Amino acid sequence: MTYPDSVRFLYSLANESRTAQLGLARMQRLLEALRDPHRGADWIHVAGTNGKGSTCAMIESGLRAAGRRTGLYTSPHLVEPTERIRIRGEPVSPEAFAAAFRQVHRAAEQLVRDGAIEQHPTYFETVTAMAFLLFRELGVEIGVIEVGLGGRLDATNVIQPRVAVITPVDFDHEKYLGKGLDSIATEKAGILKPAALAVFAPQRAEVAPVLEAQARARGVSPVWVGQRWRAENLELRREGSSFVATGPARIPVTCPLPGEHQVTNALTAVATLELLGVPGEAIRDGLANVRWPGRLERVASRPEIYLDGAHNPAGARALAAYIERFHSGRRVWLIYGAMRDKAVPEMTAVLFPLAQEVIVTAPAQPRAVRPELIRELSDHPRLRVAPRLEDALLMLREATPDDVVFITGSLFLVGEARALLAPAEGRTGA
Repeated sequence: MTYPDSVRFLYSLANESRTAQLGLARMQRLLEALRDPHRGADWIHVAGTNGKGSTCAMIESGLRAAGRRTGLYTSPHLVEPTERIRIRGEPVSPEAFAAAFRQVHRAAEQLVRDGAIEQHPTYFETVTAMAFLLFRELGVEIGVIEVGLGGRLDATNVIQPRVAVITPVDFDHEKYLGKGLDSIATEKAGILKPAALAVFAPQRAEVAPVLEAQARARGVSPVWVGQRWRAENLELRREGSSFVATGPARIPVTCPLPGEHQVTNALTAVATLELLGVPGEAIRDGLANVRWPGRLERVASRPEIYLDGAHNPAGARALAAYIERFHSGRRVWLIYGAMRDKAVPEMTAVLFPLAQEVIVTAPAQPRAVRPELIRELSDHPRLRVAPRLEDALLMLREATPDDVVFITGSLFLVGEARALLAPAEGRTGA
């Protein structure tokens, strides 16, 4: 199969969250058939609700700055599936992606024929196996692995990590993880392993004791970021932040990812890298050079256009804090589209009042909420409907050079916007 063939087949497996297979048996059989590619490297395993991807990117960048041959596995992608699997910071080539798919697909079909598994692995299971295969074949020393959904039963939870990291836990995916924060936190804590180190970001009051109890049950003594590391001399800017990470050492940090929430993610990355013995200079350089597209990413000026994958209430609150801090007094445009399994009423209640102009649209996905339904949730006086993102962007002709635009609500929508507004950035790497 060619790269386009492999992508079409993966998409034919249907949406990865809707068809999520929570359980490890099928994944373990698939990896056994591939000669256990998830064994032999060091792993950093990252769970949480928000900040997982940013924290993974920071940790990987710090390890790379220290001279390690790194792998990075994240989800979802914005433009191309190859973005999910990175070697030394670069997406794998379409050819390598397709070759890995062919190996995993052949193994899966044989397992189905033998009756070892009941059906082909899901989209996420397949790509996860591909990532482990490519990491082995391309000589990765240490890999940073982002959990897809939850933790305990996620397909990535077949690894034995050196460090398990839990970023802030909040409400999301309640259909799969439970309605209460205690249930969600318990699922996230499922990545903790007795022989692994652990790093916990600062958590909500309801979450912290649950994580502590889960750590004790597994014989894990976690490093709490807020207790071990703090940010001194903090300066927040529209384009990022700078501070001194102060703990067992003092490390000057310049973080190019905007938003106050990224300070917590940066401190979590610092704590993880310090546990791994990464020198302070490499931590400093790694964080200064980190890139994580689609999260408060500016892709145009006059008017400024930002893309932000805020897809749950906590993400919406973080985006709202950024708008209020750095863009008050400007005319704010909001282009918003969401998926049906998201907390749309809560998110729109946070974001819409901050915008003078609201355009509701829909990502080009079958599970997208129809914009007309979003309109019914709001009494915003300047709310318009655009059937597609392209239609919403045409409406920006009314914006002045001094206005600011945020495209948000769904990472699918952000991916579409990035392909249209930053096409060179959206191309697959080598």
